[in-house]
Amino acid sequence: YEENNPGIADNLQSNNKSITEWADKSGEFKRGQSQFRNWISKKPGSEFPPEKGRYHLYVSYACPWAHRTLIVHKLKGLEGIIPYTSVHWEMLEKGWRFATQDEEKKLAGDNVRPDPIHDSYTHLRDIYFEVDPEYKGRFTVPTLYDVKQKKIVSNESSEIIRMFYTEFDDMLPEEYAKIDLLPDKYRADIEATNEWTYNDINNGVYKSGFATSQEAYEKAVRPLFSSLDRVEAHLAERASPYYYGADITEADVRLYTTIVRFDPVYVQHFKCNIRDIRSGYPHLHRWLRKLYWDVPAFGETTVFEHIKCHYTKSHKQINPHSITPVGPVPDILPMDQEVPAAAAAIRSTNQP
Repeated sequence: YEENNPGIADNLQSNNKSITEWADKSGEFKRGQSQFRNWISKKPGSEFPPEKGRYHLYVSYACPWAHRTLIVHKLKGLEGIIPYTSVHWEMLEKGWRFATQDEEKKLAGDNVRPDPIHDSYTHLRDIYFEVDPEYKGRFTVPTLYDVKQKKIVSNESSEIIRMFYTEFDDMLPEEYAKIDLLPDKYRADIEATNEWTYNDINNGVYKSGFATSQEAYEKAVRPLFSSLDRVEAHLAERASPYYYGADITEADVRLYTTIVRFDPVYVQHFKCNIRDIRSGYPHLHRWLRKLYWDVPAFGETTVFEHIKCHYTKSHKQINPHSITPVGPVPDILPMDQEVPAAAAAIRSTNQP
């Protein structure tokens, strides 16, 4: 399959279309394709060789697709090699915008700031038009930018993270270079898991939330929860802390960015409310919290202020008054705390 990453379903700004127009006549949400698909490579003669400080990563803390790249960036110790900037959580008619200097001091999250490469740029779209003045596609995060050549390397998250896995290893200390998020022994399993996880869960929440007919909504939301049930069963069968064994893999990275947003946003905003994670999926809930609380690359790159504000204040066709719900409280539960219903279910399961 081919995966694409329009940030939080970035609008087709260049064509003056809103997100609701992504649905076809049946009311089904259709995700577009990423436009830039180049690779950073160690191979001789590569147009984009790995170099310290040459590339800049543009992300949004709100966006699950960009969040993948932030997690891998930190897991692989790339902070000193590839700097990054997060846009503001607000995405309106001109798409993602950069924070102003005044806002930089007030917003949560590291490196939420004006564009450090281009002093006069106010929106991510300015970079796309710099690269191609006739550009007609979407202005999406993540965007991996080559500062030296003034070119966009890639805006496809699934490919950016795989570049990060290996292409900079020669510059990294052994503790980071040895991290393998796509080990050979699990590669076939991970690739198979990626396909249905992307179609039914990662993109399934969007197909549910952006559907414009009851039929299209139900066509998306039921497979979403069937696949969450499938994940729950998988995690319940395994004694390991992560999706495939004792070490974090790509499967953990790609699933986490949807699940950590599920209760705070997708349950209410995208009508994904058959069950929530904290009370309906005890093994998935435990897996989520272990990553958030125990692994800094996951917890420290999760910024709930951006997540909740972006969805509820940028998707005017879903939430025209831009009211951000207060709950759930807290955004994520501590490791040793359960909601009462889940605690009772766990007790009954553990009784002989």
